[in-house]
Amino acid sequence: MTETQDKAGAATPVGWTTPIATGLLTLADGTTIEGVGLGAVGHAAGEVCFNTAITGYEEILTDPSYAGQIVTFTFPHIGNVGTNEEDIETVNLAASAGARGVILRAPITEPSNFRATRNLDHWLKARGVVGICAVDTRALTALIREKGMPNAVIAHAPDGKFDRAALAAEAAAWPGLEGMDLVPGVTASQRYGWDETTWRLGEGYGKREGATRKVVALDFGVKRNILRLLAEAGCEVVVLPATASADEVLSHKPDGVFLSNGPGDPAATGEYAVPTIKALLDNRVPTFGICLGHQMMALAVGATTMKMHQGHHGANHPVKDFTTGKVEIVSMNHGFAVDRDSLPANATETHISLFDGSNCGIALTDRPAFSVQHHPEASPGPQDSHYLFRRFVEMMDANRKA
Repeated sequence: MTETQDKAGAATPVGWTTPIATGLLTLADGTTIEGVGLGAVGHAAGEVCFNTAITGYEEILTDPSYAGQIVTFTFPHIGNVGTNEEDIETVNLAASAGARGVILRAPITEPSNFRATRNLDHWLKARGVVGICAVDTRALTALIREKGMPNAVIAHAPDGKFDRAALAAEAAAWPGLEGMDLVPGVTASQRYGWDETTWRLGEGYGKREGATRKVVALDFGVKRNILRLLAEAGCEVVVLPATASADEVLSHKPDGVFLSNGPGDPAATGEYAVPTIKALLDNRVPTFGICLGHQMMALAVGATTMKMHQGHHGANHPVKDFTTGKVEIVSMNHGFAVDRDSLPANATETHISLFDGSNCGIALTDRPAFSVQHHPEASPGPQDSHYLFRRFVEMMDANRKA
């Protein structure tokens, strides 16, 4: 496709009729990238990351772990299969928990998929997500790889009228994710049960019939497909808010505890969550953590976490499982990581990223607990790591027999 290039670096395919920039991305250093606005009108501040997945944009944009972030898709054609009400990952369908903004290369086309119920642009408007397209996402990705994930403000004004100075000031003033606890904005407000199982073509989602184990899930921003896989594994699932105490968890007499994914700085959320996790581990309740839950389990046993340069966001990341010797392709979404050098003697490293060698999993040697940094629920992404849910079930069964 023939293109023109404006001074700010936005690539505008010929044929678009917008004569002025209706979308802006203003970075904290003052850099402004112009484009064509889409989705909700307005502006939002956040950290800009890039995601390399080529499918599953609806799941990505509704993943509560992306709260506080603006997602740049490296795949150019986003929106071509539309959206539907089945692929949303935030538990509360009415909530806007998820990405604050989205940056695309190509314009959103009319959907071409039998499951589509709405155009992505209309869906973004309804959910209050600000978007911008006609951006050279390759150049923006290269910038993030070189300089790290910048704080920014994304804005959409159909008339092209922006207060650029105010947007630049807002971007510079946004404090960033370090030290930020975003879990209160995405966690459940009260206890609820879950019995929905996984989706099948022509059938939709199923319903768990009976249960042989009981799992309490601490909700730091849990994804629906995680809960589905726990239910699919024959678990009665009770979801509690992130602030639940250890006594409240134990009052349900769980066979196991699940620590969910979620957004923000694990050290900040850990101020109130880590004491609960410590108590559960001390009670030897079988525990499984994913993403933020992994990071906070590590904090609970004395390790530390750190901010990553560009993070891991995508559905094509290679991870090695030392317990099996196999390499898996997994889904990732995290901007913080466990510092492997801080792991105590009773925490064995079980998984590492083959992209950068960062820690991706631990298992405790003195208690029935393990966790992984990646997203084994695979929504979106490959299903190589589904075995981790079976491993959790086996751990609970072994603990009951002990």
